[in-house]
Amino acid sequence: MKSVLLIGMGKFGRTLGEKLLEMGEEVMIVDKNEDVVNPLASKYANALIANCTNEENLRSLDIPSFDVCVVAISEDFQSSLEITSLLHDLGAKKVVSKAATEIQRKFLLRAGADEVIYPDKDIAEKLAIRLNSTNVINYIDLDAEYSIFEIALPAKWKGKKLIDVNPRGKYGMNILTIKKGDSVIYTIDGDYTFEEGDQLVVFGNTERILAFTNKH
Repeated sequence: MKSVLLIGMGKFGRTLGEKLLEMGEEVMIVDKNEDVVNPLASKYANALIANCTNEENLRSLDIPSFDVCVVAISEDFQSSLEITSLLHDLGAKKVVSKAATEIQRKFLLRAGADEVIYPDKDIAEKLAIRLNSTNVINYIDLDAEYSIFEIALPAKWKGKKLIDVNPRGKYGMNILTIKKGDSVIYTIDGDYTFEEGDQLVVFGNTERILAFTNKH
């Protein structure tokens, strides 16, 4: 279980906080608006109404004791920038900040953020890829070149064995797992026969996999 300090309880912060709780993490929330904090306080290990641009307020939280500090503020960039910098200076183990633009991302990294998330851009890119190929169900970028994709089974693979299809050799795709409805096949060998409804979780070069999904 990780301890997370979550600063900023707007729509993004609330959604992130709820998901972290579902995953069993210990979360402390902070927001300067008491009308935002009070209805949420009972759900979290700790909740505080405070302006985190004040260094003393942050210092009182024992910042180094948290595994991750998240600055989920983007509507007030100046505050986000100041808080990110203060967290870094106070010895935060990891600072993750939210940006609304590419310029904000660059400044947050310079201010001391270890990671900057850009939700609007990420959602737009994922939607564009899904719209571009009806076979792509979901995907995760690993770096500039490689991704993990969840794709629908190509029609011509139905009834064929993995060894005969040879996706690694022919298409540069490594099949990590196969989803069948609510179940997952974690270990597959060359004799596995593809069936109707299979969803493939594959790893490989992003451009090469996208080219493949647009043809099959």
